[in-house]
Amino acid sequence: MKEKIHPRWQETTVTCACGNTFTTYSTVKDLRVESCSNCHPFYTGRQKSVALEGRVERYHQRLQKKAEKESEKTAKTKKKKQEATAGA
Repeated sequence: MKEKIHPRWQETTVTCACGNTFTTYSTVKDLRVESCSNCHPFYTGRQKSVALEGRVERYHQRLQKKAEKESEKTAKTKKKKQEATAGA
């Protein structure tokens, strides 16, 4: 390996927004993070449903609207076919 081209590897203090601190190694002296293993929902098992709230309902509504449009479309084509056969 070439000398003097790699960053210095040093002990780092990581500070989370929740107040948790721990040490690890990095090229940066101090790190500040928004979430850590103590407060992140994936690790704690407490999922925040605020972001997911209503998504399933909106999906079902969208599917229902799509189905209604298709049924209207098929009803119109059936009506046109009946009128065409009745007129002939």
